[in-house]
Amino acid sequence: MTVTAVMRQTRQSRHSRRGVVRPDYFLLAAVTVLVGLGIVMVGSSSFSIAERQLGQPFYFLNRQLLYVVIGLFTAMLVARVPLQRWERSGGTLLLISLALLVLVLIPGLGREVNGSMRWLSLGVFNLQPSELVKFFVVIYLAGYLVRHQDEVRSAVSGFIKPMVLLALLSVLLLAEPDFGAAAVMLMTAMVMMYLAGVRIWQFAVLIGLVSLAMAVLAISSPYRLQRITAFVDPWADPFASGFQLTQALIAFGRGEWLGVGLGSSIQKLFYLPEAHTDFLFAVMAEELGLLMSLAVIALFALIVHRAFVMGRRAERAGLKFAAYLAYGLGIWIGLQAFINIGVNMGVLPTKGLTLPLMSYGGSSLIVMLAVIGLLWRVNAESQQPTTATKGHDVTRRYRDKKERGGRSW
Repeated sequence: MTVTAVMRQTRQSRHSRRGVVRPDYFLLAAVTVLVGLGIVMVGSSSFSIAERQLGQPFYFLNRQLLYVVIGLFTAMLVARVPLQRWERSGGTLLLISLALLVLVLIPGLGREVNGSMRWLSLGVFNLQPSELVKFFVVIYLAGYLVRHQDEVRSAVSGFIKPMVLLALLSVLLLAEPDFGAAAVMLMTAMVMMYLAGVRIWQFAVLIGLVSLAMAVLAISSPYRLQRITAFVDPWADPFASGFQLTQALIAFGRGEWLGVGLGSSIQKLFYLPEAHTDFLFAVMAEELGLLMSLAVIALFALIVHRAFVMGRRAERAGLKFAAYLAYGLGIWIGLQAFINIGVNMGVLPTKGLTLPLMSYGGSSLIVMLAVIGLLWRVNAESQQPTTATKGHDVTRRYRDKKERGGRSW
């Protein structure tokens, strides 16, 4: 071990003994830049549509600022909750997920927008249950992988049981319909199970079955099939099925290296649908150029990297739940950002997914900031020397309960 490494380890131990938690400044910087840039781009991309539809050009910008404040407050609350409580609440959160997805499908309770029943009206804003469901599933699955780590690695039932639950959630999501949320949830779960040690052949069979199911669902639905065919050749019908994608590609082409200038986008002027939500990245590419687009991609990659660094640190400290939680949250952010950017650039079929931390939307932004708060908690507890013992105590209680005939899920 080098002298520098010894000094670093000594300094970390001294901070831990004093109870001092070192913030992850890289994560904070990346999140701050993305949220700030998102506010700017939501304002820039929504002025025209807000003026035309509502007569208030700053309507969406003001609401986005409100969502940021609520999200930051939520992140602070989440960061104050010990990970033990999150681990113990996994089953309850899963039941809440099921209840929310059922409620949103009930006429009169669910709110239909653009042909989809994805929102519950709460008066002040509309709650999108799928965002909470993805969050709760990661928490539940992290706890499951800790409680059943031996079964997951050695028996087929170890990964079949959670997949049955996820299949039920996916059916409810598809009934809205929300194919994008179901895909992100399933892919995140599969990567988490792979990291937990699922056998390769089991994982390969699982990927095959999930891929087959998604392919059947995509082909069996007329509007999903139309999206796929439009993705393959959007210029074949640029004024109907391929309209969104062709307008997004035009935005990228106009932006070139440095963009046409903030506020100078043409595509946001009623050409590009959902310019401030699903296609925010395309408007940003037009106004700020390819270099800024690459910078945003790099910032998302940095967030995923820091999440995995936190997970690895927690794993070394003996905090298995914290490790799986950090891995799962990082995978989720990375996958959703990848899919949204891929859709905007025309390399993936159109999905109704927002760009994390940037797109307009209360549910998405608040939940994503809560995710950052939970990552903050993982970072804090992995630096405390007594946390590992507490984490093992929680896992031991679950296993003792299972041996006495308690719930195994």
